[in-house]
Amino acid sequence: MTTKNILVTGGAGFIGSNFINYILPVREDYFIINLDKLTYAGNLENLKPSQDKKNYTFVKGDICNHELVDYLFKKYSIKYVINFAAESHVDRSILGSEVFYQTNVIGTNVLLETAKKHGVEKFLQISTDEVYGSLGPEGLFTEATPLSPNSPYSSSKAAADMMALAFHHTYGLPAVVTRCSNNYGPLQFPEKLIPLMIINALNDKNLPVYGDGMNVRDWIYVIDHNKAVELAFENGIPGGVYNIGAGREMKNIEIVRLVLKKLGKGEELIEYVKDRPGHDRRYAINSSKIRNELGWKPAFDFEDAIEHTIDWYLENRNWWEKIISGAYKNYYEIQYGNRLIRN
Repeated sequence: MTTKNILVTGGAGFIGSNFINYILPVREDYFIINLDKLTYAGNLENLKPSQDKKNYTFVKGDICNHELVDYLFKKYSIKYVINFAAESHVDRSILGSEVFYQTNVIGTNVLLETAKKHGVEKFLQISTDEVYGSLGPEGLFTEATPLSPNSPYSSSKAAADMMALAFHHTYGLPAVVTRCSNNYGPLQFPEKLIPLMIINALNDKNLPVYGDGMNVRDWIYVIDHNKAVELAFENGIPGGVYNIGAGREMKNIEIVRLVLKKLGKGEELIEYVKDRPGHDRRYAINSSKIRNELGWKPAFDFEDAIEHTIDWYLENRNWWEKIISGAYKNYYEIQYGNRLIRN
């Protein structure tokens, strides 16, 4: 059996850690080198199911560090890259954009340059539907939709996407880009919409909802996303872009009400707050390309997966209580007033 030495960046974050925990048991031919800076949203506790596996190793470090990245490529003879590493919170990017461009743009450039130098066989750039901007009440994002990012975060991701595709066009680097809709599931950092609503409701705190709560997002369970990542990594055509979405559009206020209903809490906890600057109204994904070309389709029903997600936060209070009462207490209570909402 030929082993694929894969550099997975950002593997201690929400989507990256779920990918590693999902993929290692089913792909014994993968050897994963997880490079993560362990910023506020990176958590090695997320990787407990994988930490002792023989086909896994962790390296703490920054994708912007040329010397470290080059050293890892040489040491592990890396021929494959899956780049999950990113600053990803829109609210944070509005308050301070520099770190987003540093990590998402400069860091991606470091990876691409090093991948080119070492002749990688596949470079998978993990992106977001937010690069397309905002939709009206009708229509879906396709891979041909022009990029029109509206936040510092989404503009940094759009730049990284275009850079990966430019490296393919100019240098022949076998790069593939995936653009996914909103993820939910276990291990998601509490600043994001669903875990924040769950945690606030459990603590009988107000659930802050931006504007009128009618912003629409297309929701996908994180494991469905990661199965699509696996297919795009294995079979995606270099130079190609693949949209990933489960086709489950919901308004933010519908998500909030669903969480309250599942937890047996009243809607009096809902608090409408001033809208976020430049808040995109609607995202919706046409994922027919990856379904037709690579044979992917979502396996999880939304109602079952959201219930499982809520149960996970109920059963793993120690995980999120460390975050909201420990090192990030000041961040939550002072800088944002504990009103962090993503999309």
